[in-house]
Amino acid sequence: MAEKIAEQIKVLKRGTVEIFSEAELAEKLSESAQAGRQLRIKLGLDPTSPDIHLGHTVVLRKMRQFQDLGHKAVLIIGDYTARIGDPSGQNSIRPMLSPEQIEQNAKSYFKQAGKILDTSEDKLEIRYNSEWLEKLTLMELIQLMAKKTVAQMLQRDSFKKRLQADEDVYMHEFLYPLMQGYDSVVVQSDVELGGTDQTFNNLIGRDIQRAYGQSPQVVITMPILVGLDGREKMSKSKGNYIGVTDEPADMFGKVMSISDEMMENYFTLLTDLSADKIAELVNPDRTHPKEAKVLLGKTIVAQFYNDATAQLAAAKFDKVFAQRQLPDDIPEIQIAAEPIMASKLLLACKLVPSGGEAKRMIKQSAVSINNNKINDPNAQITPTEGMIIQVGKRKFAKIKTAN
Repeated sequence: MAEKIAEQIKVLKRGTVEIFSEAELAEKLSESAQAGRQLRIKLGLDPTSPDIHLGHTVVLRKMRQFQDLGHKAVLIIGDYTARIGDPSGQNSIRPMLSPEQIEQNAKSYFKQAGKILDTSEDKLEIRYNSEWLEKLTLMELIQLMAKKTVAQMLQRDSFKKRLQADEDVYMHEFLYPLMQGYDSVVVQSDVELGGTDQTFNNLIGRDIQRAYGQSPQVVITMPILVGLDGREKMSKSKGNYIGVTDEPADMFGKVMSISDEMMENYFTLLTDLSADKIAELVNPDRTHPKEAKVLLGKTIVAQFYNDATAQLAAAKFDKVFAQRQLPDDIPEIQIAAEPIMASKLLLACKLVPSGGEAKRMIKQSAVSINNNKINDPNAQITPTEGMIIQVGKRKFAKIKTAN
């Protein structure tokens, strides 16, 4: 039994930053095996965005590991706490979301999370924390707040920074970690997962559980995945992300754009390859970096699509970039053969999501028309039959002029 638990700990430790504590995790795994009881593995998601990128999947993949070991994932949709706004990693208060925004984001988020988690009923439980937080009476809320002191709450880094900068910290923000901790009490969490930006909140959960007479949850923190720029954390707002719903060719191409130095981190956090295999792949004396990166790209695409689609994405990338040929499946866009502003042309061809993005890409010299770079977003372009427009390295459109 001890040997089996040690092997499970080895699997679960991979890619983690800290475990509070490893001894407690081993004890819970052992008790679970002896009693034939699933551990309840909690992950709280505030639906502040409708999209998931690979940065989010780091924690979801750890949850899947627990599922594969026979335990139950408890996904908490923070539809109530999202109305407060978690200041984790923020130096200012987050805006509150409307119930309609929260519901829409939650549905989209769960659909995408289902690409990673085992969604069978015995392996996944989904709860909305409005179920219990909306019902708290004023007296119950006061009793919850009495579990922690103001001095303890001010240990949070983001609060410290704002106070040092003479910026306001609002009273309702203290409620966020307390409510998240109360979530753990209600669902009787055995283990809570989170990024390093959630360490404070998750540890508060341990204290709240003790105060309510429960065994404290083990807290496992995961690293924040660095984005494609190699500097900042992966974020849609920074444009350095790989979305789980990206088209296969885009997903593969984005992986191929990361630096060689980032590969070990991506292999460790985003694949199931063994540590020995990863060491072999990131050693340039044993594996050529391009070969390793191609394998990384195929592995990631296959996780969200399938092996055949991953092979096609790799072949398309090789044709376009290695062999310098145009892809076979360039979408045709019908448009009038009349002068149009360059930025509006990109929008009309659906190559960018907004006019602002169109202008940004043009100014960065990331746009070509018939292999000629354009730099002026306001330049007048007259579409012609067969004109090829390229944005970045992976997006193309072919003009078909309207009669």
